[in-house]
Amino acid sequence: MDLGLKDRVYVVTGATRGLGYASARELTADGAKVVVTGRDAARAAEAAASLGPNAVGVAADNADPAAAATLIATAKERFGRFDGVLISVGGPAPGAAADNTDEQWATAFESVFLGAVRLARAAAGELGEGGVIGFVLSGSVHEPIPGLTISNGLRPGLAGFAKSLSVDLGPRGIRVVGLLPARIDTDRVRELDALSGDAGAARTANESRIPLRRYGTPEEFGRTAAFVLSPAASYLTGLMLPVDGGSRHGF
Repeated sequence: MDLGLKDRVYVVTGATRGLGYASARELTADGAKVVVTGRDAARAAEAAASLGPNAVGVAADNADPAAAATLIATAKERFGRFDGVLISVGGPAPGAAADNTDEQWATAFESVFLGAVRLARAAAGELGEGGVIGFVLSGSVHEPIPGLTISNGLRPGLAGFAKSLSVDLGPRGIRVVGLLPARIDTDRVRELDALSGDAGAARTANESRIPLRRYGTPEEFGRTAAFVLSPAASYLTGLMLPVDGGSRHGF
């Protein structure tokens, strides 16, 4: 199936590893061009180099108010156009409600929530018909995840913002979508499993609750992201799509 990605240009944040990198890799594999970001300049450059000539790496922090304009300008200057953004960021600090500090909440709000809002607003101002804004969120949008209180607090609010934005931008032909990963086999998920004191046992227990009985791979997530960002998904907007092996209990 031709996704229609050839020569389209996307900004993918938090793309030096994990889900962001996997998404950028699948986009470029199907012919798109990408601006990939990470907070470390060397890692951003390394990620872009591994993706080939249709990628450029930029050091950027989602919490930086100037990041959005810089990234969109880079896409236009380097590749001549801007078709969409996938907003991904590392997960906030784990912890129970009584344990997370004000500083942890404030840091997460700036990067996970407000940074995403700024990027989406900036993209909305630059995109034309056929443009797309994607958010990498979490299964916590629908169901709180034990030990991830900050994520449980911020992700549902960001999904609400995304839904509102989809209504506002729909008449202009701009789509807004959210992706809700659960147990995808990334460094972040392995780190969360290790917090139990026995990562192997935690993984086995988690897999037993997933209908497909395994963790997803970053490649599976990346292929899903590439599809929903592509013109092939041109009638999908305002949705929050679980990428979770069936983990969500509701319909």
